[in-house]
Amino acid sequence: MAYTRMTAAEAAQLIHDGDNIAIGGFTPNGDPKAVFRELSKRAVREHEAGRPFKVGIFSGASSCQSIEGDMAKAHAIKFRAPFSTNKDFREHVNLEEIEYEDMHLGHMAERLRHGFYGDMDWLIVEASDISEYDDECQLVLTSAGGIVATAARLAKHVIIELNHFHSPRSRMLHDTYEPGECGFGRKPIPIINVLDKIGKDYISIDPKKIACVVECDIPEEARTFKALTPTTLQMGNNVAEFLVADMRAGHIPPQFLPIQSGVGATGNAVFEAMGKNPHIPSFQVYSEVVQDAAIDLIERGLIKAASATAMTVTNDALQHVYYDINFFAKHLVIRQSEIANSPEIIRRLGCIAINTAIECDIYGNENSSHICASRLMNGIGGSCDYERNGYISIFTTPSTAKDGRISAIVPFCSHIDSTEHDVDVIVTEQGVADLRGKGPLHRAHEIIENCAHPDYKPLLRDYLKIAEKGHTPHNLRAAFAMHDTFERKGDMRLTDFGEYI
Repeated sequence: MAYTRMTAAEAAQLIHDGDNIAIGGFTPNGDPKAVFRELSKRAVREHEAGRPFKVGIFSGASSCQSIEGDMAKAHAIKFRAPFSTNKDFREHVNLEEIEYEDMHLGHMAERLRHGFYGDMDWLIVEASDISEYDDECQLVLTSAGGIVATAARLAKHVIIELNHFHSPRSRMLHDTYEPGECGFGRKPIPIINVLDKIGKDYISIDPKKIACVVECDIPEEARTFKALTPTTLQMGNNVAEFLVADMRAGHIPPQFLPIQSGVGATGNAVFEAMGKNPHIPSFQVYSEVVQDAAIDLIERGLIKAASATAMTVTNDALQHVYYDINFFAKHLVIRQSEIANSPEIIRRLGCIAINTAIECDIYGNENSSHICASRLMNGIGGSCDYERNGYISIFTTPSTAKDGRISAIVPFCSHIDSTEHDVDVIVTEQGVADLRGKGPLHRAHEIIENCAHPDYKPLLRDYLKIAEKGHTPHNLRAAFAMHDTFERKGDMRLTDFGEYI
């Protein structure tokens, strides 16, 4: 059957105020872009005419400027889950204009299935190819998986963006699989090796749900990450050297274990350092994303297999993968986020999880989402899925920020995303704190001496001196003194614990 073709502006008119919209994609890659660019314009017009217009947006991870950034600026988001890294969205959340649930990415599809967010009125999904049959539409995804397998089944209506920027051969990378329902009938997810494929290379959609197809040719709104700096390069080297030492100690087998690494410059630095270290063998990746550095290492044979939910790469790197798809399809698979972030598989494979923190406290608690307790920065994403269930849990952070005015090592995190029970190793450019097999006070000394910046070591030592005796020594009056000093004076180095005791 031939599906109705519409322009993006016409498709945007189908959406109603209050609708819930699930989207394909994961990070800025694989997202539908054409309809949302028109939807944010429509929201502005509706508001100017005095009519309400807000929608809920549900995705596999963060999305792109055209979705959460422009829609936030248009005051058109009523609710958002599970993750965002967008500056404009962050601004409007912190103004309390948008209700946002910061949620584990691995839980999102199941929450949709169980109806925690209500009905999904729409799925808007980007495709590189469509095969039309009387009883089924087979949709080929582009550069990311996300929550599409679940959303396609649950959504009342579907808008497909057929984006000719992507190669139809992208289907060679995809493995789409949805687990059974919770309960005694749910079977194990049969992934034993990183490259195992257990599902289909397309998404199946009921043709009766398809409202229209929007054809477009739009490049990815790919992120440009900060260039590697001496600080990020040193953190990358510290991680690589720690892994080599752990392998020599027999904690990591000689064939190595799969690596998970979060998105950003530090993740790229870690992969670059691992690729250059002669003592690290070619390794595997089981992660949420692969970035440009990982694509390069796959091509050089240093990463032999990679599984992810998205290629979070530049457009040049993406087109390079499409051009040499026969090669990359032997080494790379793209999954749905529920599978990429499955605790069952992460634990089975023995993933080494490496993610980025905003701050860590002296006992090993970690904050990756909020500034000074209240202000949203990003979200937890899938870091907790991996850090809680990984074989080794590593967090990286520069020891200072804002030209040294902020210490990333503090007496007590102002907001906690991963507790001390889920953090094995903390790495800054200063060094490595291995927290395994150590009690709280031992951990505190390890973190202060190995990870804190020299400007802050005396302050942190002073805090321990005034902390109350106990299993985890704290002084509740002074625990947030460094944060409070920054809020009042603009520099944590000016902290005087005597003011608080």
